Amino acid sequence: MTQTTETPARISSPPDAPQRRTPRIHRAWFVAAVTFVTIIGAAAFRSLPGLLFDPLNEDFGWSRGTVGLAVSVNLALYGLTAPFAAALMDRFGIRRVVAVALVVIACGSGLTVWMNSAWQLLLCWGLLVGLGSGSMALAFAATVTNRWFTERRGLVSGILTAASASGQLIFLPLLSWIVETYEWRPAAVTVALTALAVVPFVWLLLRDHPADVGLKPYGATEFVEKPPPVPGAARRAVTALFKAARTGPFWLLAGSFAICGASTNGLIQTHFVPAAHDHGMGVRAAASLLAVIGIFDIIGTVASGWFTDRFDSRRLLAVYYALRGVSLLFLPVLLAPNVHPPMIFFIVFYGLDWVATVPPTLALCREQYGDDSAIVFGWVLASHQVGAALVAFLGGVARDVFGSYNVVWYASGALCAAAALMVLVIRRRVPGEADAVAVAV
Repeated sequence: MTQTTETPARISSPPDAPQRRTPRIHRAWFVAAVTFVTIIGAAAFRSLPGLLFDPLNEDFGWSRGTVGLAVSVNLALYGLTAPFAAALMDRFGIRRVVAVALVVIACGSGLTVWMNSAWQLLLCWGLLVGLGSGSMALAFAATVTNRWFTERRGLVSGILTAASASGQLIFLPLLSWIVETYEWRPAAVTVALTALAVVPFVWLLLRDHPADVGLKPYGATEFVEKPPPVPGAARRAVTALFKAARTGPFWLLAGSFAICGASTNGLIQTHFVPAAHDHGMGVRAAASLLAVIGIFDIIGTVASGWFTDRFDSRRLLAVYYALRGVSLLFLPVLLAPNVHPPMIFFIVFYGLDWVATVPPTLALCREQYGDDSAIVFGWVLASHQVGAALVAFLGGVARDVFGSYNVVWYASGALCAAAALMVLVIRRRVPGEADAVAVAV
């Protein structure tokens, strides 16, 4: 009897695969460019809420706690949607999921023009924009990188991760100018039109897999067949969560990354502009400072990836969190009506540290959970956004109760110190042990 073997996932020249001559510039780079533009656009959707606290209070009398609640729902859904969005991309394809997400964001942002009740803000900006932007989180960038690139994955991942900071750099000054000059409604319409403008590029230029256009992934020596749709991907995401939740490192990573989100997206991105405005600084000047963070965020993310390849990820994270906590303790005395050198130093330093935590956190997930590391990181990212959501809401409540943000800065500094201790107690796992644990579970 003739022995049969499994068909390999990678074959050199499948008989039924459409073969095309590899172009001088590989199609993967066009796909990466479209992904970059899409993530930049997504940054516009997340940049606007921090500019709306005072305008919505003036128009409707809504407290900062009320507006912060809508922002917190948005941030929580941004994280919680990511693992399931990755599953939907495996089931229906990247292009369809991203195109639908952009339309949902456009609807959510555009409908805010006609709102007159707080629940409508929760529905439009919290639910719709949160679900749409969550479908274009880091899971989107990771899926594109894994499918289209065999070489240069680290470079492409770093660039796509930094795209959010680039979008913040582009849109924050523009949106703040629109809010100051034409009020907040034109800014909301700008976000909606930006989302719709990206849809044609996604539909025409983005493809789910290199096999769709008869190409090998960039850097691959063999043709890779397109995998079939995976209807059980969502079940796998939940299963991976339950397995990881039985281990101590997961809770330490999730807890520290929740503090990361609380001290960045939830705190600085959401409340820095209104806090600076409380001290007499103009909204446009404060938004420009926040945009400068985006410049140095790119540098910090690339440098952190380089450090992660060479140093212990736990110690890197401990240093990042400790320094971030110290800087937050000094922020109350730095806020002033005018921009001065110590404030610029804070902005530069905070920008370098903003997303620097992502590469070492990814490395620790890979070390601890092996083949399930990408899915586990999706859930760790969800904890990041839940932490951001809590502080986005509680920070607004604290401002309403105490009349200033000082207690928020001090509490966040203490939390960062706790995060530094949490990552240091994560036990190192020897190579191969992660897979053995996964099998045992």
